[in-house]
Amino acid sequence: MGIFDGHCALISGGGTGLGLEIGKALARRGAKLALASRSEEHLERGRETLSALGAEVQTRVCDVRDYRAVRSCVRSLEDTFVLPDLLVNNAAGNFVRPSERLPEKAFANVVDIVLNGSFYLSRTLGARWIERGVRGVQLNVLATYAWTGGPGTVHSACAKAGVLAMTRTLAVEWARHGIRIVGLAPGPFESSGAADRLWPSVELKNRVREGIPLGRFATREEVAEAAAWLMGPSADYVTGECLTMDGGAWLGKGILGPGEAIPKVLRRRR
Repeated sequence: MGIFDGHCALISGGGTGLGLEIGKALARRGAKLALASRSEEHLERGRETLSALGAEVQTRVCDVRDYRAVRSCVRSLEDTFVLPDLLVNNAAGNFVRPSERLPEKAFANVVDIVLNGSFYLSRTLGARWIERGVRGVQLNVLATYAWTGGPGTVHSACAKAGVLAMTRTLAVEWARHGIRIVGLAPGPFESSGAADRLWPSVELKNRVREGIPLGRFATREEVAEAAAWLMGPSADYVTGECLTMDGGAWLGKGILGPGEAIPKVLRRRR
């Protein structure tokens, strides 16, 4: 469980939700944590939770849309704590809105957080890793609609697709420096924050679940464990890859519904 002893992870949006759960998985494996968020309240709650696990935790108020704030955050951590050698690009924004009713500013804001913010953090830390010879690892939290499309979430789909392209591009570009870039695309998982915006009713939640061949949502703990594996030494030969973790929801179903048995009339006769 000490595979991240001597390592430090910077997690954007790390005070709550999936970011916090990934922080817990890394902390249990010995990592120091640096949490970045716009909300001091979220940061404080995250710090308390992780400190209770025995982790050494630092927090920084940082708006990832502002590259100057990102640079200041990383510089502050390096000067007063440690230069993180693990990065989790987790900060995001999402909601359901028909494209024709989506304000231009809302589209730009989500892209700014998800795509631009991920690049600002990647570029800032990546440059320091290259300069200092650090073999860092970066995990980008993605979504399956980055490649399938996501009607009602064009803002997030476009932003996540950009992060997926960035994941693959940086993986090749920075491989010669020993830096790994990986992605994790969870499907629906149990989370009060995103759930309230994406499937606010029991009926809609059931409809989403019915589209998953494994018949259930993931837990945040399962997603966080996958993230820890991707960032750890057991995945040291994995880079530029995005692990899909959605119970088979994105796969083609053919003429069958999820989990539906093949009708007798279609079975090959012996």
